Amino acid sequence: MTRPRIKVCCIASAEEARVAVRHGASLVGLVSAMPSGPGVIDEALIGEIAATVPPGVTSVLLTSRTDPAEIADQQRRTRVGAIQLCDRLDADARTALRSALPGVRLIQVVHVEGSGAIGEAVAAAEASDALLLDSGATASAVKELGGTGRTHDWAISRAIVEAVGVPVLLAGGLGPDNVAEAIRRVAPWGVDVCSGLRAEGRLDETRLARFVGEAGAVSHP
Repeated sequence: MTRPRIKVCCIASAEEARVAVRHGASLVGLVSAMPSGPGVIDEALIGEIAATVPPGVTSVLLTSRTDPAEIADQQRRTRVGAIQLCDRLDADARTALRSALPGVRLIQVVHVEGSGAIGEAVAAAEASDALLLDSGATASAVKELGGTGRTHDWAISRAIVEAVGVPVLLAGGLGPDNVAEAIRRVAPWGVDVCSGLRAEGRLDETRLARFVGEAGAVSHP
């Protein structure tokens, strides 16, 4: 039986990263410029935080960019271990990134806006190391590429988990009160949380401890 990994996103300081790691986070998310949503910090601070993340924990740059060369430049400036591609990139773009950044893991986001996300996820798995299922709105006048605090249809997410051959992280409206049910229903490789753990803009250690405890109490094959 497997317990899901935990990714704590919207990390805003080295101290928040230390708190997340101390409570068992396997990945810490660092948000660069986005069209909307919480947690954005500048790239200099992303690099500073990433440098403090210990071995065995993955620092993840969240980017809204879609040009492989620009994304590669972001990674070189920040020296993160993985990149979360929050907007749509095709397999050729991910292949170009993989060539430019050997050893850097690529996490392609799929925004679950309906059943069409299943086919999108199958295609997105090509040249991706993992997928992250979120609740954005890619067709909005101002794109929502994450951090909405909304859940989506977990039945679709479960279908994606069963359809693809790469690890899947579940995001979107998760918190201490629903993460266990989400894991039971979706059986993801990992869960991702941002706004569900924050109070007055800061990482709430009490909520984090509850979230980790609830997530850790559930396992799946």
